[in-house]
Amino acid sequence: MEEKTVDALIESLPKKDRYDIGDLVDLVTVLRDKDKGCPWDKVQTHSTIKKDLLEEVYEVMEAIDFDSPAMLREELGDVLLQVIFHVVLEQEREHFVLEDVITELCQKLITRHPHVFGNVNADTVDKVLTNWDSIKKETKGQETYTDTLKSVPKNFPALMRAQKLGKRASRAGVDFVKSEEDGTELDMYAAIRSALGKVQAADEKGEEVSAEIGSLLMLCANLARRLDCDAEECLADSCNSFVKRFEELEQKSGEISQHTAGELYSY
Repeated sequence: MEEKTVDALIESLPKKDRYDIGDLVDLVTVLRDKDKGCPWDKVQTHSTIKKDLLEEVYEVMEAIDFDSPAMLREELGDVLLQVIFHVVLEQEREHFVLEDVITELCQKLITRHPHVFGNVNADTVDKVLTNWDSIKKETKGQETYTDTLKSVPKNFPALMRAQKLGKRASRAGVDFVKSEEDGTELDMYAAIRSALGKVQAADEKGEEVSAEIGSLLMLCANLARRLDCDAEECLADSCNSFVKRFEELEQKSGEISQHTAGELYSY
Protein backbone atom coordinates (compact mmCIF):
# COMPACT_ATOMS: atom_id res chain seq x y z
CA MET A 1 0.00 0.00 0.00
CA GLU A 2 1.33 3.44 -0.91
CA GLU A 3 2.24 5.66 2.03
CA LYS A 4 -0.16 8.46 1.05
CA THR A 5 -2.98 5.93 0.88
CA VAL A 6 -2.11 4.72 4.36
CA ASP A 7 -2.01 8.31 5.60
CA ALA A 8 -5.39 9.00 4.01
CA LEU A 9 -6.93 5.95 5.64
CA ILE A 10 -5.41 6.75 9.02
CA GLU A 11 -7.05 10.15 8.79
CA SER A 12 -10.42 9.10 7.34
CA LEU A 13 -11.25 5.83 9.08
CA PRO A 14 -11.66 7.24 12.62
CA LYS A 15 -14.09 9.88 11.31
CA LYS A 16 -16.70 7.43 10.03
CA ASP A 17 -19.92 6.69 11.90
CA ARG A 18 -20.74 3.48 10.04
CA TYR A 19 -18.40 0.96 8.45
CA ASP A 20 -18.72 -1.77 5.85
CA ILE A 21 -16.70 -4.86 5.01
CA GLY A 22 -14.40 -2.87 2.74
CA ASP A 23 -13.53 -0.55 5.62
CA LEU A 24 -12.57 -3.55 7.73
CA VAL A 25 -10.23 -4.80 5.01
CA ASP A 26 -8.69 -1.32 4.79
CA LEU A 27 -8.33 -1.14 8.56
CA VAL A 28 -6.53 -4.47 8.84
CA THR A 29 -4.36 -3.51 5.87
CA VAL A 30 -3.33 -0.32 7.67
CA LEU A 31 -2.60 -2.25 10.86
CA ARG A 32 -0.36 -4.53 8.80
CA ASP A 33 1.49 -1.67 7.07
CA LYS A 34 5.23 -2.16 7.47
CA ASP A 35 5.92 1.50 8.26
CA LYS A 36 2.89 2.87 10.07
CA GLY A 37 1.12 -0.26 11.21
CA CYS A 38 0.81 -1.84 14.65
CA PRO A 39 3.94 -3.68 15.89
CA TRP A 40 1.81 -6.66 16.94
CA ASP A 41 -0.46 -6.89 13.91
CA LYS A 42 2.26 -6.64 11.30
CA VAL A 43 4.26 -9.61 12.62
CA GLN A 44 1.33 -12.04 12.75
CA THR A 45 1.05 -15.04 10.43
CA HIS A 46 -1.62 -17.64 9.73
CA SER A 47 0.05 -19.93 12.26
CA THR A 48 0.34 -17.39 15.06
CA ILE A 49 -3.35 -16.44 15.01
CA LYS A 50 -5.04 -19.69 13.99
CA LYS A 51 -5.89 -20.55 17.61
CA ASP A 52 -7.45 -17.11 18.02
CA LEU A 53 -10.03 -18.03 15.40
CA LEU A 54 -10.98 -21.16 17.31
CA GLU A 55 -11.27 -19.22 20.57
CA GLU A 56 -13.51 -16.61 18.95
CA VAL A 57 -15.77 -19.31 17.51
CA TYR A 58 -16.20 -20.80 20.98
CA GLU A 59 -17.13 -17.35 22.27
CA VAL A 60 -19.78 -17.08 19.55
CA MET A 61 -21.18 -20.41 20.71
CA GLU A 62 -21.30 -19.13 24.28
CA ALA A 63 -23.12 -15.99 23.14
CA ILE A 64 -25.68 -18.19 21.40
CA ASP A 65 -26.13 -20.25 24.57
CA PHE A 66 -26.69 -17.03 26.55
CA ASP A 67 -29.20 -15.86 23.92
CA SER A 68 -27.62 -12.40 24.06
CA PRO A 69 -27.93 -10.37 20.82
CA ALA A 70 -25.42 -7.77 22.03
CA MET A 71 -22.89 -10.42 23.01
CA LEU A 72 -23.47 -12.31 19.76
CA ARG A 73 -23.00 -9.15 17.69
CA GLU A 74 -19.65 -8.48 19.37
CA GLU A 75 -18.39 -12.05 19.09
CA LEU A 76 -19.42 -12.38 15.45
CA GLY A 77 -17.40 -9.23 14.83
CA ASP A 78 -14.37 -10.86 16.43
CA VAL A 79 -14.78 -13.92 14.17
CA LEU A 80 -15.13 -11.64 11.15
CA LEU A 81 -11.90 -9.90 12.13
CA GLN A 82 -10.11 -13.25 12.13
CA VAL A 83 -11.48 -14.08 8.67
CA ILE A 84 -10.47 -10.71 7.24
CA PHE A 85 -7.03 -10.93 8.85
CA HIS A 86 -6.35 -14.24 7.10
CA VAL A 87 -7.65 -12.79 3.83
CA VAL A 88 -5.35 -9.77 4.12
CA LEU A 89 -2.38 -12.06 4.75
CA GLU A 90 -3.12 -13.82 1.46
CA GLN A 91 -3.84 -10.52 -0.28
CA GLU A 92 -0.33 -9.38 0.65
CA ARG A 93 1.06 -12.50 -1.00
CA GLU A 94 -1.10 -11.80 -4.06
CA HIS A 95 -2.84 -15.17 -3.77
CA PHE A 96 -6.44 -13.94 -3.45
CA VAL A 97 -8.62 -11.11 -2.16
CA LEU A 98 -11.90 -11.03 -0.25
CA GLU A 99 -14.00 -10.97 -3.43
CA ASP A 100 -12.40 -14.26 -4.49
CA VAL A 101 -13.42 -15.86 -1.20
CA ILE A 102 -16.99 -14.58 -1.50
CA THR A 103 -17.26 -15.61 -5.17
CA GLU A 104 -16.08 -19.15 -4.47
CA LEU A 105 -18.47 -19.43 -1.53
CA CYS A 106 -21.49 -18.23 -3.54
CA GLN A 107 -20.65 -20.56 -6.42
CA LYS A 108 -20.37 -23.47 -3.99
CA LEU A 109 -23.72 -22.71 -2.36
CA ILE A 110 -25.47 -22.46 -5.72
CA THR A 111 -23.88 -25.72 -6.93
CA ARG A 112 -24.84 -27.57 -3.76
CA HIS A 113 -28.46 -26.39 -3.86
CA PRO A 114 -29.65 -27.75 -7.23
CA HIS A 115 -33.11 -28.21 -5.69
CA VAL A 116 -33.30 -24.40 -5.37
CA PHE A 117 -31.26 -23.19 -8.35
CA GLY A 118 -31.90 -26.15 -10.66
CA ASN A 119 -34.38 -28.90 -11.43
CA VAL A 120 -33.33 -31.51 -8.87
CA ASN A 121 -36.09 -32.79 -6.59
CA ALA A 122 -35.15 -32.75 -2.91
CA ASP A 123 -38.21 -32.15 -0.77
CA THR A 124 -36.87 -33.60 2.49
CA VAL A 125 -33.86 -32.85 4.66
CA ASP A 126 -32.47 -36.36 4.06
CA LYS A 127 -32.62 -35.90 0.29
CA VAL A 128 -30.93 -32.51 0.58
CA LEU A 129 -28.10 -33.98 2.65
CA THR A 130 -27.70 -36.94 0.29
CA ASN A 131 -27.43 -34.59 -2.69
CA TRP A 132 -25.05 -32.34 -0.78
CA ASP A 133 -22.72 -35.23 0.02
CA SER A 134 -22.84 -36.52 -3.55
CA ILE A 135 -22.05 -33.11 -5.03
CA LYS A 136 -19.32 -32.47 -2.45
CA LYS A 137 -17.75 -35.86 -3.19
CA GLU A 138 -17.75 -35.09 -6.92
CA THR A 139 -16.49 -31.49 -6.73
CA LYS A 140 -13.70 -32.39 -4.32
CA GLY A 141 -12.56 -35.29 -6.46
CA GLN A 142 -13.30 -37.87 -3.79
CA GLU A 143 -13.39 -41.19 -5.63
CA THR A 144 -14.03 -43.47 -2.65
CA TYR A 145 -15.90 -43.28 0.63
CA THR A 146 -12.53 -43.58 2.34
CA ASP A 147 -11.62 -40.27 0.71
CA THR A 148 -14.66 -38.68 2.36
CA LEU A 149 -13.57 -39.95 5.77
CA LYS A 150 -10.00 -38.76 5.25
CA SER A 151 -11.30 -35.30 4.39
CA VAL A 152 -12.62 -34.80 7.94
CA PRO A 153 -9.97 -32.52 9.53
CA LYS A 154 -7.76 -34.27 12.06
CA ASN A 155 -7.64 -31.18 14.26
CA PHE A 156 -11.39 -31.24 14.92
CA PRO A 157 -12.34 -31.83 18.57
CA ALA A 158 -12.13 -35.61 18.96
CA LEU A 159 -15.81 -36.17 19.78
CA MET A 160 -16.88 -34.05 16.82
CA ARG A 161 -14.52 -35.90 14.50
CA ALA A 162 -15.71 -39.26 15.81
CA GLN A 163 -19.32 -38.39 15.04
CA LYS A 164 -18.52 -37.03 11.60
CA LEU A 165 -16.54 -40.16 10.73
CA GLY A 166 -19.41 -42.34 11.92
CA LYS A 167 -21.93 -40.27 9.98
CA ARG A 168 -19.96 -40.56 6.75
CA ALA A 169 -19.50 -44.29 7.27
CA SER A 170 -23.25 -44.52 7.80
CA ARG A 171 -23.93 -42.73 4.51
CA ALA A 172 -21.71 -45.33 2.87
CA GLY A 173 -24.09 -47.97 4.22
CA VAL A 174 -22.16 -49.09 7.30
CA ASP A 175 -23.69 -48.39 10.69
CA PHE A 176 -24.88 -49.97 13.92
CA VAL A 177 -28.49 -50.94 14.43
CA LYS A 178 -30.44 -49.87 17.49
CA SER A 179 -31.24 -53.47 18.36
CA GLU A 180 -29.91 -56.81 17.19
CA GLU A 181 -32.17 -58.20 14.48
CA ASP A 182 -30.72 -60.91 12.27
CA GLY A 183 -27.39 -61.37 14.00
CA THR A 184 -25.35 -59.92 11.15
CA GLU A 185 -25.41 -56.35 12.44
CA LEU A 186 -23.90 -55.48 15.80
CA ASP A 187 -26.22 -53.82 18.28
CA MET A 188 -24.62 -50.56 19.43
CA TYR A 189 -25.34 -51.23 23.09
CA ALA A 190 -23.75 -54.66 22.80
CA ALA A 191 -20.73 -53.06 21.16
CA ILE A 192 -20.38 -50.59 24.03
CA ARG A 193 -20.70 -53.36 26.63
CA SER A 194 -18.04 -55.34 24.78
CA ALA A 195 -15.69 -52.34 24.61
CA LEU A 196 -16.21 -51.60 28.31
CA GLY A 197 -15.43 -55.23 29.11
CA LYS A 198 -12.15 -54.97 27.18
CA VAL A 199 -11.21 -51.86 29.15
CA GLN A 200 -11.91 -53.63 32.42
CA ALA A 201 -10.03 -56.77 31.37
CA ALA A 202 -6.96 -54.79 30.30
CA ASP A 203 -7.05 -52.76 33.51
CA GLU A 204 -7.27 -55.87 35.68
CA LYS A 205 -4.24 -57.32 33.87
CA GLY A 206 -2.30 -54.09 34.32
CA GLU A 207 -2.12 -53.58 30.56
CA GLU A 208 -2.22 -50.34 28.57
CA VAL A 209 -5.85 -49.29 28.13
CA SER A 210 -5.62 -46.17 25.93
CA ALA A 211 -6.64 -48.00 22.74
CA GLU A 212 -9.59 -49.65 24.49
CA ILE A 213 -10.66 -46.32 26.03
CA GLY A 214 -10.47 -44.75 22.57
CA SER A 215 -12.68 -47.47 21.08
CA LEU A 216 -15.19 -47.01 23.90
CA LEU A 217 -15.31 -43.25 23.39
CA MET A 218 -15.70 -43.71 19.63
CA LEU A 219 -18.67 -45.98 20.22
CA CYS A 220 -20.23 -43.62 22.77
CA ALA A 221 -19.86 -40.67 20.39
CA ASN A 222 -21.66 -42.60 17.69
CA LEU A 223 -24.32 -43.82 20.10
CA ALA A 224 -25.07 -40.12 20.60
CA ARG A 225 -25.17 -39.65 16.82
CA ARG A 226 -27.59 -42.56 16.35
CA LEU A 227 -29.84 -41.03 19.02
CA ASP A 228 -29.71 -37.62 17.30
CA CYS A 229 -27.57 -36.03 20.00
CA ASP A 230 -24.39 -34.01 19.64
CA ALA A 231 -21.70 -35.77 21.69
CA GLU A 232 -19.69 -32.58 22.16
CA GLU A 233 -22.72 -30.72 23.53
CA CYS A 234 -23.74 -33.69 25.69
CA LEU A 235 -20.33 -33.79 27.34
CA ALA A 236 -20.24 -29.99 27.72
CA ASP A 237 -23.61 -30.08 29.49
CA SER A 238 -22.40 -32.91 31.69
CA CYS A 239 -19.28 -30.91 32.62
CA ASN A 240 -21.51 -28.01 33.66
CA SER A 241 -23.65 -30.38 35.73
CA PHE A 242 -20.51 -31.82 37.33
CA VAL A 243 -19.34 -28.38 38.46
CA LYS A 244 -22.82 -27.57 39.79
CA ARG A 245 -22.99 -30.87 41.68
CA PHE A 246 -19.51 -30.30 43.15
CA GLU A 247 -20.58 -26.84 44.33
CA GLU A 248 -23.77 -28.24 45.91
CA LEU A 249 -21.87 -30.88 47.85
CA GLU A 250 -19.22 -28.44 49.04
CA GLN A 251 -21.84 -25.93 50.20
CA LYS A 252 -23.81 -28.70 51.89
CA SER A 253 -21.03 -29.89 54.19
CA GLY A 254 -18.29 -27.28 53.95
CA GLU A 255 -15.80 -30.09 53.38
CA ILE A 256 -15.89 -31.73 49.96
CA SER A 257 -13.65 -34.63 51.02
CA GLN A 258 -16.49 -35.95 53.21
CA HIS A 259 -18.39 -36.93 50.09
CA THR A 260 -17.87 -39.96 47.89
CA ALA A 261 -17.23 -40.13 44.18
CA GLY A 262 -20.59 -41.87 43.91
CA GLU A 263 -22.29 -38.77 45.26
CA LEU A 264 -20.28 -36.47 43.03
CA TYR A 265 -20.95 -38.34 39.82
CA SER A 266 -24.67 -38.80 40.56
CA TYR A 267 -26.20 -35.78 38.88
